[in-house]
Amino acid sequence: MLKYILVAAPGSTGDEAVFATALAAAAPVAAHLVFLHVRVDITEMAVAMTSGGGTAVQSVLDQMDAEARQKEAGVCTAIEAFCHRSGVRLGPAEPTAAGLSAELALEVGSESQFVAEYGRFADLLVVGRGHEQQDVALDVLEAALMDTGRPLLIAPAQPQAALTGTALIAWKDTPEAARAVAGAMPFLEAAERVLIVTVNEGGAAHEEASERLARALRWHNPAVSVRDVVQSGRDAVEVLLQTAREEQAGLLVMGGYGHSRLRETVFGGFTQRILKAADLPVLMAH
Repeated sequence: MLKYILVAAPGSTGDEAVFATALAAAAPVAAHLVFLHVRVDITEMAVAMTSGGGTAVQSVLDQMDAEARQKEAGVCTAIEAFCHRSGVRLGPAEPTAAGLSAELALEVGSESQFVAEYGRFADLLVVGRGHEQQDVALDVLEAALMDTGRPLLIAPAQPQAALTGTALIAWKDTPEAARAVAGAMPFLEAAERVLIVTVNEGGAAHEEASERLARALRWHNPAVSVRDVVQSGRDAVEVLLQTAREEQAGLLVMGGYGHSRLRETVFGGFTQRILKAADLPVLMAH
């Protein structure tokens, strides 16, 4: 059961959708939300810029520090307002307390580093997608997926109120996909319907694995079915997302693939294209 959820709160325009997605995950089980904001470390920047020297450099650093502190204050205000609107108790809470609760975690340094450190102790991580120009957002996604050993729920661009409709599993017979299914189990158990989708590239073993997964998942939720989609020369991303729209899926579950160079092999390829085009939450594991 999900009881301790880490929520990345960088202070970007996508924070509201991340908060709403985290609430949708937490509400059915009255989980505890940890909102993590990491302020940039101006001291590290100062060391890197000391070679330039002079008053101008110090002036730039002071301005950056003021902006970082202002962003931190804005994030805290936004979280407080969100919790108040949502009926979430913000402040010190004990595990035995009833109802939804939340806390603020403020750090200074590298966001990706702290997301990884905090994330290892969470049942689930919830992060935003960022934008193409935001390299830090990609670093955070990498750290959350690769350095925590925990399932990662990536929020859509627009807030979504619930995750309990149709859950679509993009199935490949791989350890990564199996770990994603295991991490998504609380959502799969609560879903109105679970649909296992395979993009057919040929082979009986491919279909057999999907049916085996369906038989296993029916012990958790009887409303499980399999849909084998023929690729017919179309792009696999297009096929998968079109199927999700047709089935009105509210959650996409998939493995995260990659080895030594994650940005090129995962977030620069199939997965990044899914995140750019999908208008629903995506749960991943590696």
